[in-house]
Amino acid sequence: MPFDLSQDLQQRREQNLYRATRLAQSPQGPIMQMDGREFLTFCSNDYLGLANHSKLITAFQQAASEYGVGSGAAHLVNGHSYYHQALEEALAEFTGRESALLFSTGYMANLGVIAALLNKEDGVFEDKWNHASLLDAGLLSGARFQRYLHNDVANLTTRLQRSEARRKLIVTDGVFSMDGDAADLPSLSSVAKQNDAWLMVDDAHGLGVLGDTGAGLCEAQSQSQDQVQILMGTLGKGMGTAGAFVAGSKELIEYLTNFARPYIYTTAMPAAIAAATLASIEIVKHEPQRREHLQSLIQQFKTGAQQLGLNLMPSDTAIQPVLVGDAQIALNMSEQLRERGIMVTAIRPPTVPAGTARLRITLSASHTNEQVDQLLQALGALSSTMESK
Repeated sequence: MPFDLSQDLQQRREQNLYRATRLAQSPQGPIMQMDGREFLTFCSNDYLGLANHSKLITAFQQAASEYGVGSGAAHLVNGHSYYHQALEEALAEFTGRESALLFSTGYMANLGVIAALLNKEDGVFEDKWNHASLLDAGLLSGARFQRYLHNDVANLTTRLQRSEARRKLIVTDGVFSMDGDAADLPSLSSVAKQNDAWLMVDDAHGLGVLGDTGAGLCEAQSQSQDQVQILMGTLGKGMGTAGAFVAGSKELIEYLTNFARPYIYTTAMPAAIAAATLASIEIVKHEPQRREHLQSLIQQFKTGAQQLGLNLMPSDTAIQPVLVGDAQIALNMSEQLRERGIMVTAIRPPTVPAGTARLRITLSASHTNEQVDQLLQALGALSSTMESK
């Protein structure tokens, strides 16, 4: 039978790599109802606690009453509303770019940009630990695809110098989603300039969280449009809504409008989502105390984890992975935390390399110091139990 899928599924189960959804029965927040139980959660990317914010809900409701629920068509047909236009302009200003273009998801944005810019005559150079959407986009573009060692500028430089590609595009995550460390954008932009390449940064996990105004890693590392030619950001994490955008020069955005197939051939996000995101940008810009509180929680957790002797991966962001190694042990630890009423996700291959399974702990500005202490106490109890065995 050509499509007998049961064997592959069984193999996933035996390798402790099987995945299944959990049912959320409440809004995003530190305390959630999941699968009929209440949990203290440390697995959401809602870094600033905006996903259930009253101002975003009000903006969404008002826009839905004006424009309805669905956009009905692609942006280039008749699905591009006032709120879409206002959001693109606001995102360009917020990130210090000339122009911006909305996409329905970050995955589609990455696929759209890289495939539009590159073909078999070109070269794409990606950090080895890039998000799957970036890797898939590079492979699907048809360009000559190379992965340089993680955050290794020397390795990247060697690969660029050896390349005879027509166009050279360096692609990196800003904050790496499974490790929490950040790219060195000044070094990457310098190498790009020396080798006549462009630099594309996926700032999904930096937008809203990093920088003086929350504009992301480019702001935090003082990287302008001239240094990072392509900036992608998602709206479903720090911004608390959904969708994505690409920002850059007016010419780049005009080009993508005409050549990025996932933009051209996809129904626009609901206008209400765009309106809610406009509200979130204002909160991000004018409530820096959210980022300040988040930073204090990060330091609290790191200090406590180090005191417990946990194998904490090097990260100064809201993503704080505890390296476990074995997938089964990581699953067991996640389950034991669930039994204590705490939700932390075990990350296993193929999302991360074999032998590097981990607990991916994410902190939010909506968490309290007491809740972080509760997590640390639970991790300490687990660690003691494992040592006694």
